[in-house]
Amino acid sequence: MSKKPAAIEAKGLVKRYGDLTALGPLDLRIKPGERVCLIGHNGSGKTTFLRLAAGLIERTEGDLDVFGEPAGTIDARASLSYLPDEPVLYDDLSVREHFEYLAPLYGVEGWKDKADALLERLGIAHRADDLPSGFSRGLRQKTSLALGFLRPFSILLVDEPFVGLDEPGRHALLELLDETSAAGATVVVASHQLDLVKRSDRCIALADGVVTFDGDPASVDLAALVG
Repeated sequence: MSKKPAAIEAKGLVKRYGDLTALGPLDLRIKPGERVCLIGHNGSGKTTFLRLAAGLIERTEGDLDVFGEPAGTIDARASLSYLPDEPVLYDDLSVREHFEYLAPLYGVEGWKDKADALLERLGIAHRADDLPSGFSRGLRQKTSLALGFLRPFSILLVDEPFVGLDEPGRHALLELLDETSAAGATVVVASHQLDLVKRSDRCIALADGVVTFDGDPASVDLAALVG
């Protein structure tokens, strides 16, 4: 019987920028359906790892696979949704036009109802016809989250999703993450949010590009690992 591939697997993974080693060497295996929280101070390598897994940057050494396919390939990209720490939106498209443009690219059927439901849950249904260029950081973040949850995926990668969110937005996001995990998707979130860490199956702490903790979130001392 063939071994089921990991959702994400890194072997000897290294990312360098010139003489600076941003990540690695890293050996890491994330199982399908696992809910993981990445923690660490700024510059610890969290964003670098997520961007490598999403195929947005190239590794320097080692291997990084997504469901057995090299990160960055068409099959690997098709299986995941990545939400960066800084929302990326088209300022000349309204929120609704973003959905209209992206849904066919992702092959989303019945996207209008799904889009409306996401906008309602995130509290921005009343801004659906507005341009993001005039939005606050929090509204742009909510728009980005709604778009990220629209597309089909088996892996969700999210980088610091709570930045700029108000309390209703944070609550809605936690519910969406819970539902995504319950549906069987692999969820990897980089965040310092304590309640998110405690809701995860596994906590991985990074410092200077290497793993300093990998285990039960209940035993995490955030002050020690992040400070």
